[in-house]
Amino acid sequence: MSKKAVIYSEQTHVALITLNRSRNGNVIDSSLAQELHEVCNEINLNDDIYVAVITGAGEKDFCAGSELEHLVQSGNTVVAAVSKLKDSALRYEVASTVSGVEKPVIAAVNGDALGQGLELALSCDVRIASETAKLGFPYVSAGLMPMDGGTQRLPRLIGKGKAMELILSGDIIDATEALNIGLVSQVVPQKDVLVTAMTFAQNAATKAPIALRYVKEAVNKGMDLTLDQGIRLEADLYFLIHTTADRTEGIKAFQEKRRAQFKGK
Repeated sequence: MSKKAVIYSEQTHVALITLNRSRNGNVIDSSLAQELHEVCNEINLNDDIYVAVITGAGEKDFCAGSELEHLVQSGNTVVAAVSKLKDSALRYEVASTVSGVEKPVIAAVNGDALGQGLELALSCDVRIASETAKLGFPYVSAGLMPMDGGTQRLPRLIGKGKAMELILSGDIIDATEALNIGLVSQVVPQKDVLVTAMTFAQNAATKAPIALRYVKEAVNKGMDLTLDQGIRLEADLYFLIHTTADRTEGIKAFQEKRRAQFKGK
């Protein structure tokens, strides 16, 4: 898969996606958005991929926002900035692209995740951050607001009150505070971020891939359902798992005291 704005590789059932615009803070432009869309489609179609990891190139930024944010902050009017983006005829919504990946996605937040960069991280299922990372939504300072799911995903993750505080203030927080409020699940030294994320992903990839997908579906869809509806969804998916060859293999492996060899069937 030949890409420029995105580097893609595979390692034993794990896909690694690297935003490759380190000279520009890994800022989202039309090329990156399009390439990320293509990569995520490929992951969904590839039965040999069980888990994905997304990170940024370099040591400073995971993703410092989008081209639109930077156009406005550099003095362009919102109308002019939006007009320029529309001319490309390409979508800029990367968070919806990543959230559409059916397999678990781990964000290795190797540096700053700001604006749409934080929205991208929020679209992942687990976030592991560098201890030097900064996270936040500075949209309001430029007369903007989150545009890629931030107002919806952040409250679901950390609660309405804290989410409103972060979005309305435009404050940038450090990784320790992000950990304390549940925005990230782990904080590690910068040099260990990708290794930690890949280790987590590789461990998950030893599990049954259908079960991994169903867990993601149950949690994500359940957030928008009543408790009773969510429990019914969980039960339906649980019974579907019992029809799979992976479930049979899991039982046999347990009885034979060996590691299961799951095939995703």
